Amino acid sequence: MSAPHPAVPADLPVLAEVVRSGFVEGHHRGSLVILAADGSVDFALGSPELPVFPRSSNKPMQAVAILSTGLELEGELLAVTAASHSAETFHLDAVRKILASAGLDESALQTPPSLSLDEVEAEAWIRAGGERERILMDCSGKHASMLAACVRNGWDTASYLSEDHPVQVQVRTTLEALAGEPVAAVGTDGCGAPLMAVSLVALARAFRAHVLADANTPERRVADAMRAHPEYVAGTRRIDTWLMRAVPGALAKMGAESVQAVALPDGRALAFKIDDGAKRALGPVLSAALRRMGVATQDGTLDRVAAAPLHGGGAVVGEVRAAF
Repeated sequence: MSAPHPAVPADLPVLAEVVRSGFVEGHHRGSLVILAADGSVDFALGSPELPVFPRSSNKPMQAVAILSTGLELEGELLAVTAASHSAETFHLDAVRKILASAGLDESALQTPPSLSLDEVEAEAWIRAGGERERILMDCSGKHASMLAACVRNGWDTASYLSEDHPVQVQVRTTLEALAGEPVAAVGTDGCGAPLMAVSLVALARAFRAHVLADANTPERRVADAMRAHPEYVAGTRRIDTWLMRAVPGALAKMGAESVQAVALPDGRALAFKIDDGAKRALGPVLSAALRRMGVATQDGTLDRVAAAPLHGGGAVVGEVRAAF
């Protein structure tokens, strides 16, 4: 059995606790950082200075890189480029439109065949006789735009997921510039694309750079598209969509293994990772972090985000709740 990474603390703080029938039966540990409007660290828990794989929270930076190759994308097509979408009909239509603009079809995608992230959509697809398809994978928008960038620049489309491919080299250059630190490690994401590690502080810094960028820069174009079309970034029943609709100017993007980053229009930003990757802890921690930043919503969105009930015998008997 291999030893744990020597830099990872064994005593990360509890960010969320699991409470059943009034009894705390479990904990979710992790690291979190909140940046002040001037970019300084305002609040931190755990070790946010250590590198993590941000997973799909890297997608806004990947979208900036794709624009930087010269590919022209706007509106919902740019939003779905930065998406972990739910494979709703409008998502699939947008992905197909990007592919068609480059003379490609779904066969060019190298995403693994998948079903929707959204259980409602996945069940409806199966009931209709559907099977796993590459376009249903939540990263297909990003892949379609990478392929379109390849066609636009005359780059090989078969090898677009190779770490040394021009489009992936541009992703790394862009991420390092916006994060303000070098990539610490490169792995393979669930979609097959190169996955680049930075610290949570750097991740928050990169999101902050998007919302503070000048108009018409690639960073601001990505941020504006995501905020104008939040349903394309996630889906009808997803936290990022709810949050960007309810909090004016907020830029939000989750990642697998319970990573989340958010920037507010005044330059404040947050990023966190639940160490065990538990998705159920993401909403409660996100809501608590935003409340700590003074964010409030008039429509109960933060309560909706925080809701993580536990059930027993068909009734709600507890919850996962933030512990800070």
